[in-house]
Amino acid sequence: MIRSLLYILILILINMSCSSGNGDKNTYVKIETDYGVITLKLYDETPLHKENFIKLIKEGAYNGTLFHRVIKDFMIQGGDPTSVNAPAGKSLGMGGPGYTIPAEIVFPTHFHKKGALAAARTGDDVNPGKESSGSQFYIVTGKVFSGGNLVSLENSLTKQRETRIFNRLVGEHKSEIMQLRRNRDNEGLYELQEKLIAETKERLQEEGPFVFTDLQREAYTTVGGAPHLDGEYTVFGEVVEGWDVLDKIENVKTDTKDRPKTDIKMKIEIVRE
Repeated sequence: MIRSLLYILILILINMSCSSGNGDKNTYVKIETDYGVITLKLYDETPLHKENFIKLIKEGAYNGTLFHRVIKDFMIQGGDPTSVNAPAGKSLGMGGPGYTIPAEIVFPTHFHKKGALAAARTGDDVNPGKESSGSQFYIVTGKVFSGGNLVSLENSLTKQRETRIFNRLVGEHKSEIMQLRRNRDNEGLYELQEKLIAETKERLQEEGPFVFTDLQREAYTTVGGAPHLDGEYTVFGEVVEGWDVLDKIENVKTDTKDRPKTDIKMKIEIVRE
């Protein structure tokens, strides 16, 4: 309990320091909504995302857009330009500026704790490089996990890592697999499968299992977050003020597509660059 309280106190002190502006050279932006203002700090370690976000803010690209996807205990998402004045019931979430941003996944330093600002993206099947949407972002609300939950999640994420390695190897041998199938060479397919499984295990051993750091464990068991997203999406900032606003937005009523039943429009401005 003391350790948890100490961690929360440290977060509060950091946020107070950010707000004071004394010797603080970080970039801050604010998102204004009908529910209040959320202030975020942008990370210098993700320069491409930081610069793009600032550019879009200066262009006014986010003004009038909606938080079009809200899932309680997970995240709130916005930044789709097609959401401006979108009629009720319209499917949103596919819009963007027409470009993507190379992934800047600074893991495990920047992770999906509550309040993390991250870039949305399409799935690995069409986006193996994990490139980010040019404009869409989400802010993690998440939930608190127990230590046991995190151990189970580590095992699950390790298995997912193994599956991704195997699928990647299969892709590298696609032409060979197709030829074996055309020849109806089942023995050859079996031998190749065993070879790829063995290579998968070797590469997994080189990468190592998925393991949360002590800082991640402390955050996820106190303030909470969405740990299953770690290492998969670019986290490029975090909330420093407006936690109550974040909580209000994540609790709004939504439709079957997770769109708030009452539009939540935003206006984003740079507080200090």
